[in-house]
Amino acid sequence: MYDDLTEQAGESDTPPGCGPLLPTDAKDSKPLRQQVFEHVRAAGRAARMDVTRALNISAGSATTLTADLIAAGFLREVDGLPRESGRGRPPVALEVVTDARFVIGIKLSDEIHTAVLTDFAGHVVGEATSPAPPTRKSVAALLEEIDILMDLVLRSAGKALADISAVGIGMSGTVDHGTGHIAWSPLFNDPDIDLRTAFQDRFGIPLHVDNDTNVLTLAELWFGAGRSIPDFAVVTIENGVGMGLVLDNRLFRGARGMGLELGHTKVQLDGALCRCGQRGCLEAYLADYALAREAATALHRHPRNQQSPNAMLDDLFTQAKSGNEAARTIFRRAGRYLSVGLANVIQLFDPGLIILSGERMQYDYLYADEVLSEMQKLTLSDGRTPCNVEIHAWGSMIWARGATALALEAVTEAALGEVRA
Repeated sequence: MYDDLTEQAGESDTPPGCGPLLPTDAKDSKPLRQQVFEHVRAAGRAARMDVTRALNISAGSATTLTADLIAAGFLREVDGLPRESGRGRPPVALEVVTDARFVIGIKLSDEIHTAVLTDFAGHVVGEATSPAPPTRKSVAALLEEIDILMDLVLRSAGKALADISAVGIGMSGTVDHGTGHIAWSPLFNDPDIDLRTAFQDRFGIPLHVDNDTNVLTLAELWFGAGRSIPDFAVVTIENGVGMGLVLDNRLFRGARGMGLELGHTKVQLDGALCRCGQRGCLEAYLADYALAREAATALHRHPRNQQSPNAMLDDLFTQAKSGNEAARTIFRRAGRYLSVGLANVIQLFDPGLIILSGERMQYDYLYADEVLSEMQKLTLSDGRTPCNVEIHAWGSMIWARGATALALEAVTEAALGEVRA
């Protein structure tokens, strides 16, 4: 849908504000002050009357709650809302005090790290990228790379580390969001890494870490197509195959924060070897290393050929478009496995929308009509409206922006806790 943050911000049909536009039906709803604040932030600007209607509270409650938030420095009054009729004074609007908090979102990968710095209203203030050595590394080495990246993004925004309230990080692997532990990641030499403690010991700032597909899903929920959809799934195809799921306007993580590993669901017993060490994973037929493994044969590359997987896949795609049947067969086979994975997602969760994203989605064979048709045939969809599938070719920065949502969510809860105190 968008190639980068700048292009996204310029879209005329992008709703103002940030965050989910629909309320949740969950019984453990947030404190009312927080609901008021988040409604204003999601709307961009809102009159008190809008707040009373949206949250179904009295005008007196809205006045009291917004007064508390104004006194705490989180909301402010501004002019500019249009009148509902031609008479009377235009209503006073409320908006977020943007510089009340700042957060950084980071996407770590094995090729390039990206960072976005946003204010409390979710506006992008700065962004930066830095190269990542394509090797597994120690915690200390990764923290050094993060240090360099954060310095770059702080400089781009004219901010200091002391201005930052929290950092969000998205990375590939099995991540326990609740504890900040990385059970396994292709970025680390060792398993079971306590990244949160190591980060906070070095930088003195709260860290919130999650699987990178979860932060991309948060980007859709906070800034993209998912803002007004209560239930949707995001499936990514890059170095691996990931999945994020939103149910009732909330990101679903599972009982231990390690759910939805679509790439490691089994599609073939004793099948192709996956980088996780097991066989038959969906990822072993779809991820870039899986396609590159077969591309080497199709393109007659010598095993010692030093061409990168990305360059090899680009060559494979070019060959497929030029009529190379072996290259076409590789993509068609990958597309069939993708249709199986998507059909399983539909049968398990019945989402209103599936968003396909990630660098590999540039290869249109993976979302050709026959792939989506096969997906529908594999589901019990007779007499039902087919699940809508969209392709969002996000640029690399949107992953980092999703990580800012991870941090903003935590900072908002902490800030509103201060108000209640």
